[in-house]
Amino acid sequence: MKLVTYIREDVDQLAILVNGQLYSMQELHPDLPTTMHMFLQMWEEVIDLAIHVDAQLKAGKMPKMTTWGVPYETAQLLAPVPFPTSCRDGYAFRQHVAAARRNRKADMIPEFDQYPIFYFTNHNAIQGPGEVLCMPDHFRNLDFELEAAVVICKRGRNIPAAEADGYIGGYMIMNDMSARVLQLEEMKLNLGPAKGKDFATITGPMLVTPDELEPYRIPAKDGHTGNNYNLGMRCRVNGVQVSEGNMGDMDWTFAEIIERCAYGADLLPGDIIGSGTVGTGCFLELNGTGKLNDPDYQEQWLQPGDVVEMEIDGLGLLSNTIVAEESDFSILAQKKNV
Repeated sequence: MKLVTYIREDVDQLAILVNGQLYSMQELHPDLPTTMHMFLQMWEEVIDLAIHVDAQLKAGKMPKMTTWGVPYETAQLLAPVPFPTSCRDGYAFRQHVAAARRNRKADMIPEFDQYPIFYFTNHNAIQGPGEVLCMPDHFRNLDFELEAAVVICKRGRNIPAAEADGYIGGYMIMNDMSARVLQLEEMKLNLGPAKGKDFATITGPMLVTPDELEPYRIPAKDGHTGNNYNLGMRCRVNGVQVSEGNMGDMDWTFAEIIERCAYGADLLPGDIIGSGTVGTGCFLELNGTGKLNDPDYQEQWLQPGDVVEMEIDGLGLLSNTIVAEESDFSILAQKKNV
């Protein structure tokens, strides 16, 4: 299934996307929930019914289905999970980590190959397609990060990697927006990232259940456990492609990241877990590689008015426009003893 949250009559509604049309869950069947939050809380009770209804829709067997679908292209979309219970972000792609370290003349850190790490980001800053409001300090080297993410669909604790894929409700695109000057300033104190990341994390445009991605499934890398998928990943800025990678290049699987997240901690329905940046998946890496090869390389960062489009095979296209807030307030200017 492809699940979409959209605005209808001023409230968030959960819909199934089929052939370019959105069909409201509750109108499809009275036992299906109206919102993504409810769906995730009731997952094990309703998932089989929802998959059956989805199959009926795809087969054209739902009565009057052509008369009440909402065209996907005209709907006001929210993040698929607009009110997540938490948001963690991983560090799964070795290519990105190695390139970023090489670019700042640091050796590859051996701990990367020992365990998957993650950090918590601001789950209240989750948003979907549309405008991304940024403050002046955010435009000090404003960056995108091309990632995939999963959503947890049932409560779990101390989940072994061999069982962790059973806790994944679906997959979606994630853009972990980053204000690099803020991020690098605060991380000098070995804490964070916080203000460099907490203003916007973008997900969407849909949540795709694992059964839909079965044709793309490939083995995990040697020595690793869990599902992996051959899904091309791309990012365009103002129509120009700047990044390209593949979800199948994840060195740590989502199952292994979930195992670490759940160690001594409860995972809840609605928790979001990002993959971390794919290789070539941000300007920080691209600029560093460019300057390493050519000292005259012109850095690129996101500017007001830029349109960022992220696309992952099977997961749709996520489009956002960068907008400057009407403010000149700067927390970078508040530094003491400078």
